Amino acid sequence: MIRKNESYPLQPPRERGTGRAIALAVVMHVLLGFFLYHGIHWQNSTPAGEEAELWTEVPDLSTPAPRPLPPPVPVQPAPPPPQTEDADIALQQQKRKQQEAAREAQLAEQQRVKQQQEAEAKRQQQLAAQQAAQLAAQQKQAKLKQQQQEQQQAAEKLKQQQQQQDALKKQQEEQQQQKQAKLDAQKKADADKAAKAKAQADAQAKKMDAERRARIAQMQGAMGGGEGSSGNGLAKSGTGSGSGGNAASAGYAEKVQRRVRPNIVWAGDTAGLETVVSVHCAPSGTLLSATITRSSGNSSWDDAALRAVQRSDPMPQDTDGKTPSSFKITLRPAG
Repeated sequence: MIRKNESYPLQPPRERGTGRAIALAVVMHVLLGFFLYHGIHWQNSTPAGEEAELWTEVPDLSTPAPRPLPPPVPVQPAPPPPQTEDADIALQQQKRKQQEAAREAQLAEQQRVKQQQEAEAKRQQQLAAQQAAQLAAQQKQAKLKQQQQEQQQAAEKLKQQQQQQDALKKQQEEQQQQKQAKLDAQKKADADKAAKAKAQADAQAKKMDAERRARIAQMQGAMGGGEGSSGNGLAKSGTGSGSGGNAASAGYAEKVQRRVRPNIVWAGDTAGLETVVSVHCAPSGTLLSATITRSSGNSSWDDAALRAVQRSDPMPQDTDGKTPSSFKITLRPAG
């Protein structure tokens, strides 16, 4: 196994079978010493003599007796080796030489085994270094490949985000353009409608003003110089005083509102708009004059309120059959 931590030096893997080889070497040396010991002991011992017994076979009388065999030659035991001092010295020297030879053989074997182990360890170390270098190269290549993949993925993701942002921006621009076009069309339609309504109202107001002037002139001619209105009053929200100082009834203001309100033409803002119009009428309800006594601050709405009053000519009559000569109307846009 190759250590990945650089704080530990690389060590060769442990060789398999080393213990077994040492055990076999020890057994072989023990056997060699055993054989040497018994060999020397056998040479120093006196060989024992041997004895043999010979038996002769009982002759068969029915058959002719065979010729007797010659007696065997007795085996002479080997003479024991001479027990002299020189022989002992030679034997000890031989024994010592054998022990030295065995020791040298054992040392040579140990040296050979050690050299083999060192060579194997060096080979394993070189192999481990090669494997470590290959592994480091593979890891470096894999890391470089992973970085390239991550960079490519990041670039693709950024490209997708940019495309999404461009698409969203384009969609927003299209929606804004559509909204602006719709708003412009609405404004143009409102402006056209307001212009058309204003033109119609102006034409109608001019027509009504001409008719009113004609009626006033006719009435003045019929009355011989005209009859001035003697009543003068102040009214709020459509109430007022009629000719001769007679006050308007409680429901007259609602009658005036019902007459004027349908004639209001207004498409603009309605918040906070309130206009007070002062009205002068003949007893028959003919509108003599209409003026703004309190403006709302919006001239367009003031004009629309005044035109609505002018379109409401003649004004409704009160319960006594006459229209109050002077009263005020407070107008607010609907909604």
